[in-house]
This record gives sequence, C-alpha cells and structure tokens, in this order.
Amino acid sequence: MDLEKAYRQYRIEIDSRDPKAARTVKNYLIDVRAYLEFLKEKGFDDIEKVGYRDIESYILTLEGYARSSIARKSCAIRSFHKFLDFKYDIFNPAINLEVKKDRKSLPIYCTIEEINQLMDSFNDENPQECFNHALLEFIYACGLRVSECVSLTINKVDLQTNIVRVIGKGNKERIVPIPDESRNILLRYCDTIRPVWNKRNLNLFFLNHFGKHVTTEYIEGVLRYKCMELGFKKHITPHKLRHSFATHLLQGDADLRSIQELLGHSNIETTEIYTHVQENRLKESYAKFHPGNLEGEEDDI
Repeated sequence: MDLEKAYRQYRIEIDSRDPKAARTVKNYLIDVRAYLEFLKEKGFDDIEKVGYRDIESYILTLEGYARSSIARKSCAIRSFHKFLDFKYDIFNPAINLEVKKDRKSLPIYCTIEEINQLMDSFNDENPQECFNHALLEFIYACGLRVSECVSLTINKVDLQTNIVRVIGKGNKERIVPIPDESRNILLRYCDTIRPVWNKRNLNLFFLNHFGKHVTTEYIEGVLRYKCMELGFKKHITPHKLRHSFATHLLQGDADLRSIQELLGHSNIETTEIYTHVQENRLKESYAKFHPGNLEGEEDDI
C-alpha cells in the first residue's frame, strides 16, 4: 500500500471512529504526516517495506524535542501501524516501539488567596471584565479543561440546579456541581451579556463580543495580563486553574475517587499526582514546625 493511501485510510479511521480527544487526533495526524515525509525522503513508496530499523532511524532524528513530545510521536506511529495491521493485515514494525516519558513533574497550582485575589480583581459592571471573570471562575470552580470550557453548550449548563454536564476526553460525559459562590457571576453573564452578544444565535455557552467561539489563546491572554497586573510571580495558565481546583479539593479532605470523577480522569493514577502535592506540603510543615527544628524554643507542656 502506498504511503498516501495508508495515511488517508488512517485519517478516516482516527477522525470518525477513534474516541481520542480532538486535540490528540490533530497531533497524531501531524506526527504521522511528518513520519511519512521522512520515509518518502528515504525513498519509500510502499508502507509494507518499512521495518523497525527505519522507524528507529526516524526517532533518532527527533533529538532536541522534549522527551514527552518524542513519546507522543512514538504513540502516533504505533497507532498508525497498529491500524494498518488490524485493517489490512500489514506487518506492524512498531509493535515494540516504546519511548518513556520523563517522570511527571508536580502540578503547579495557586493558593486559595491567589485565586481570591484573581477573581476579586474584575470589575463586573464592565461587560468584558464580567465575561472574563465568568470564564476563569467556571474553569477553576468546576475544574474544567480549557477545551471543555470553550466547547460547552448552553443546554449543558443548569444554573437552577447548579449542575454542568461536561463532555471530556473520548466524548465521555461527567456531571460536575457548580459551587453556590460561583453561580452569581455565571448568572450575570448568562442573563445580561450573552443575549446581547449572541448575534448569530449559537448554542455555545461562552461567546465573545462578536458572537463567536472563544479561543483558548484568548483565555491564556487574559491570564497573562492578570498575572502582570496583580504582580504574581508564577505564570498562571488555564490548566493551572484546574490543578488548583483539584489541589484545593484534596486539601479540603475530598477523597481521591471523587476528584477523579470531577476531573474526568479515566485512570486513578493520573489523579494520584495530587497526593504528591499534599505530601510535599506535609514535609514542609514537618520541617518548619517539628520540635527538633525549632531552635531556642522550649516545649510548651
């Protein structure tokens, strides 16, 4: 099978039948396209002639990329060859291909004080600031991925029962409660701003003042500006608001399984990264307050 036909068939499969998130599908297609361009440059015209050593040669050209990026590209290549093996019985030369990611770093999160400072900094009398406030409030208060927030439709948000039905990775739906303290700003946006801005009669919950889809880049820009305005030393991103949501729940004694459900993690191991945050805080407290570390102080018995 020629390379272009193999790519077209894989694209049809991953676009229509694969449960992966849209961003993952996009990245996989980009990665497979780059891999096939490499094969073309090496003189390949038939995917059945490709062997493990050829894949290995391609992986070696990726030196300089982050290890996590190389791991993702390897997953895309494995997915591509696995599909061809399953659908067309073409030998899979990537069956033993594996590149381990770096050990995951601990998530960076905001303190509750920083979240309060951020949310209190908006002038809700101004429609644009009220809109920005509602966006960030929703991401933090419900632990949403930024992609979930911008694709949220109006029928999924019930501000009477304080429930949002979120479509996450793999098109899986989860139900997340909206905290009472977040309801007012969302109602204000929904009742007074959205009807004016919804010039195209779209069903998206969040619409910009042109009545169009809100981009993730816009939300990232709002947070960059706010970090500068408030003098925050850490750079806050939409995903760090999600990390903050999970960390604050854990600090409030929520159980890990509940946090897993609210975040939409398919694997509990993904959620367990937040326990390391707790462990680090305990170690810091131990180092700071343990009697053996308090110099010159007498026991108060």
